[in-house]
Amino acid sequence: MIRTPMTEPPSQLNLRAFLTLAAGPGRLVDVREAHEWSAGTLDGAQNYPLSTLSSRASELTGWGTLLVFCESGNRAQSAAESLLRAGAEDVHVLASPLAEARRAGLLRRPGGDPALLGPEEAHRYARHLRLPEVGAKGQRRLLDAKVLVLGAGGLGSPVALYLAAAGVGTLGIVDDDEVDLSNLQRQILHSSESEGQKKTFSAKARITALNPGVHVIPFCERFDARSAERILDTETWDVYVDGLDNFATRYLLNEASVRRNVPMVHASLDRFEGRLITFARDEGAPCYRCLYPSPPPPALAPNCAEAGVLGALPGILGSAQALETLKLLLDIGEPLRGRMAVFDGLHFEWSIFRFSKRANCESCSFPALPKD
Repeated sequence: MIRTPMTEPPSQLNLRAFLTLAAGPGRLVDVREAHEWSAGTLDGAQNYPLSTLSSRASELTGWGTLLVFCESGNRAQSAAESLLRAGAEDVHVLASPLAEARRAGLLRRPGGDPALLGPEEAHRYARHLRLPEVGAKGQRRLLDAKVLVLGAGGLGSPVALYLAAAGVGTLGIVDDDEVDLSNLQRQILHSSESEGQKKTFSAKARITALNPGVHVIPFCERFDARSAERILDTETWDVYVDGLDNFATRYLLNEASVRRNVPMVHASLDRFEGRLITFARDEGAPCYRCLYPSPPPPALAPNCAEAGVLGALPGILGSAQALETLKLLLDIGEPLRGRMAVFDGLHFEWSIFRFSKRANCESCSFPALPKD
């Protein structure tokens, strides 16, 4: 590339003047990285990232008037100076932050769709954006979603972490317990430093550290007949995730799921084995009580404190719950409706069992309320 001295610095334009030139002879050059450009740019802009511009500047020098922009102006200024040194004669820089154009609804995804994500969101969720089944529209759905996680223990820990990492915008966390040293063998949401804290506050701190954009609503109370309606009415929840450890509260959550027409993603653990099911009010789909009409005797269904559990098992089942939840929110794939996945950790085997709706189920043998 032949370099010539830069005779004068590029001009700085406000957004209106910049767009006026773009409507005439100007050619728009977005020097942000590709993932930023793909999340939303000015209509008609070509992407020439600053990181590769030095080897491509000769492609632009014959374009005439060049209108260079980035997110805040710094990269655009550097790029414009490089273009002038490379021989470009008429170069202008957008001095206004690109956020001004974003607020005015002027950004479009390449192809013409409105920009749905900011640059930081596009960067954070770049691997999602590469998935055709997700993309910017799907990520926007996750950011707008509201999920209630019941239990901040072994199952709730990976559920909350992976949903927060995925960008689910609002997470409600329900738990009345405190962090105990014996929890830390499997409850990765907490740490030794949070011993003695309420689990909901420990969870909120950990989730916020992972993804500050997630709004966490802690419910530091037991989910029971007295608190259920108030908790469920706090937000218009899209999915309930069941990390509960007793049949009474599971039946209570099932009743709410059926009555309010909100999907419920359930998992349970037993020493080296885990079970995963998604309940949703599709036509003919069963509910939790269809599968378990009445609770088994306590001796046949001990909790983790009584029977023990291998520490990594909740991580596998809780991660699977998070995956099922994301599928529901994105409306992709085939969730486990009417199917129970059973995981045998000792032999690392998954088995799928199908089950049907009970005709006279006392929970779901009536129409569900329409969703808002």
